[in-house]
Amino acid sequence: MSLKKILMGGGAVVALAIVGFLLLQLLPVSPPSNPPVVAEPPWDSPQTRALAKRACFDCHSNEAVFPWYAYVAPVKWLVVRDVNGGRRVLNFSDWQSGGRTNGSRVARSISDGQMPMAIYLVMHPSARLTAAEQQQLIDGLTATLK
Repeated sequence: MSLKKILMGGGAVVALAIVGFLLLQLLPVSPPSNPPVVAEPPWDSPQTRALAKRACFDCHSNEAVFPWYAYVAPVKWLVVRDVNGGRRVLNFSDWQSGGRTNGSRVARSISDGQMPMAIYLVMHPSARLTAAEQQQLIDGLTATLK
């Protein structure tokens, strides 16, 4: 097979991949959004809120910051799924309407390394907490969510 045929065949594959990617953008998945903030929990301290905002709010509040790639399929699908799921379990912005969890469950998720999720930390290194910050967040959320 000649080099020209290989390149032309590869070009067709690239073109097909681009067309497929563009078609994915047309699938009807709601973009990420932030409903209004209703009520926050009674924070034990401003430091707890600041740490929670840094490490948790993008999935567990109505104050999420969505980077540009959160609007591009298929990443958009993952973001919408994770944010909606996170808000169902624990939403710091809609404290009145349920979805609450207890402090010990949250503390366990943080200390076990389940939260923040590893995939989130890859794209949001500022959410990575030091051991001291992690303990401060655990103690503060335990007191806040008692």
